[in-house]
Amino acid sequence: MKKGIHPEDYRLVAFRDMSNGHTFFTKSTVNTKETEVIDGVEYPLFKIEISNTSHPFYTGKVKLVDTAGRVDKFMSRYGKHMDKRKK
Repeated sequence: MKKGIHPEDYRLVAFRDMSNGHTFFTKSTVNTKETEVIDGVEYPLFKIEISNTSHPFYTGKVKLVDTAGRVDKFMSRYGKHMDKRKK
């Protein structure tokens, strides 16, 4: 490995899965604006949309996660074309 190209400011960061509320800790250099007090210790908090506790591959459950309204956006764009095909 090359020397001097890796960051050195690793710290414990709390990552929270927003779909199910699961929180886990790992060392990271990610920039965060929020903090969370857990067990009396303040940690930087990074929110994620999906993790191994909510991803269908790991859980074995099929679940539609539509946090950004992607399905609605698709239907508003192409719904008219799909209606024409049915006629």
